[in-house]
Amino acid sequence: MMRSIRLLASLLLMLPALAVAQSAQEPVKVGITEVPPFVMQSESGEWEGISIDLWRQVAENMGREYEWVPLSFSDLLAQVESGDIDLAVGALTMTAQRESAFDFTHPFYQTGLSIAIPSAPEQGLLSSLISLLSWEFLSVVVSLAALLLGVGFVLWLFERKRNPEQFGGSAAQGIGSGLWWAAVTMTTVGYGDKAPTTLTGRVVALVWMFAGLIMVASFTAAITSSLTVSNLRSQIQGPDDLIRANVATIPNTASQQYLQEQRIRHQEYPDLTSAMESVARGDTDAVVYDRALLQYRNLQMGEDRLTLLPSTFQKQLYALALPAGSPLRDQISEQILTVTETDAWQANVLKYLGRD
Repeated sequence: MMRSIRLLASLLLMLPALAVAQSAQEPVKVGITEVPPFVMQSESGEWEGISIDLWRQVAENMGREYEWVPLSFSDLLAQVESGDIDLAVGALTMTAQRESAFDFTHPFYQTGLSIAIPSAPEQGLLSSLISLLSWEFLSVVVSLAALLLGVGFVLWLFERKRNPEQFGGSAAQGIGSGLWWAAVTMTTVGYGDKAPTTLTGRVVALVWMFAGLIMVASFTAAITSSLTVSNLRSQIQGPDDLIRANVATIPNTASQQYLQEQRIRHQEYPDLTSAMESVARGDTDAVVYDRALLQYRNLQMGEDRLTLLPSTFQKQLYALALPAGSPLRDQISEQILTVTETDAWQANVLKYLGRD
């Protein structure tokens, strides 16, 4: 009886080893979903990226064969939970909710949420002068000139016969004198070389004196706005400033969850590229997303490249996911530590993301 019990116990202890031996004979089913720069498909159809390169090295070190199983993101999580695939490779964030559904390996990448805002041009004398050539500023100058001409014309109509010494001569000369008077009156310079003498002319002058105060204030504001608009394009310096901004993000992501929890106004876009383009166009003020993904996409933006703020928040860890209780977990985690501690791994990450 005791011998049978010992034999049964030995068999039970051998089951995990037998399971690993059996699984070693079959290719590992690796589920993937495209999420640049961690998982991407090249024009030739080959899979590449940070996570892809990591798994290739891990599989080589383990001496394991594998096969790719492309899936949507929702199917990827569902099939790793059900055990239909042996491993999920991508940019999966380790969370308590996911840990309760399946197992994670040792993390291979640490990141966090980050903020991208419109790129502001460098300020200088030349850029300030160029800003004065904007359509908004030129339209104010043209409107003001037309108003001065109109006031000068009206004054000339009333003064040309009663006051020919100051507003006489040809029509062009008289209107020019009226324009000069309107300009010096508006700016409160008042040289005194031109002054209306008729009652209606003085009424026009009185009205224009008060209106001129408003005109000068408006013109000064237009100049100030044109010179400083590029400095004021964004007052977002960190997460605390998002509360007064319109933020772009992607639904069903950690960034969207963060914005909801903080009650920050946001707009959802189908993908990261669309969200970043909305910021470049001025439809939104900033985009919040995983820094690594923002950093990679920003390299593809060309002239529409955004400015990534240096800080990160809501720290996140990326790891590979396996079905709960998978016998491969410990071995894969050991190999991940081995690979990510090498200089070659750091160079590989730099190849995809560039310098931060």
